[in-house]
Amino acid sequence: MRPDGVTIRRALTEDGAQLAAIDHAAWSWISDVSPQPAEDAGFFHERRTPGQCLVAESDGVVVGYIRQVPPTPLATNRHIRQIQGFGVLPAFRGRGIGALLIDAAIDAARTDGIRRMTLRVLGRNTSARRLYERAGFTVDGILPEEFHLDGEYVDDVLMGRSLLGHDHDRDHG
Repeated sequence: MRPDGVTIRRALTEDGAQLAAIDHAAWSWISDVSPQPAEDAGFFHERRTPGQCLVAESDGVVVGYIRQVPPTPLATNRHIRQIQGFGVLPAFRGRGIGALLIDAAIDAARTDGIRRMTLRVLGRNTSARRLYERAGFTVDGILPEEFHLDGEYVDDVLMGRSLLGHDHDRDHG
């Protein structure tokens, strides 16, 4: 089910301020390993470009984004895309926008001839893990106690999925 009035498009340079605001508003020790970014922090720079991001827009406002990039600069794994940034404004969560962004990222990667998509998610981020699982991602490995966040040790969960073959049925409701 597609959320009403939400469109997905490539990010533009001028989306930077809205994307920085999303990163600030969506930040939590449940999902992030770095301190909360400033609301007016820059979003795009030489290693994070608009071409790497898709945005969800509702009534002219950017309400979410997903960023996918090659996991390393090596040519030997250019057939992989890794999600390295994903957020939806808290007021817009629970409407299927995250699933829509993941599906759009998968479609874009397939169009580019990518064979596999991967990501890293904190073990305690159960809502994100469920979202990824509904999109066909499975656990590839776990780095136990990889991070010490907010007074506790947290696992880093490595997930991935093949982009070959057909989509499986998903319930985005």
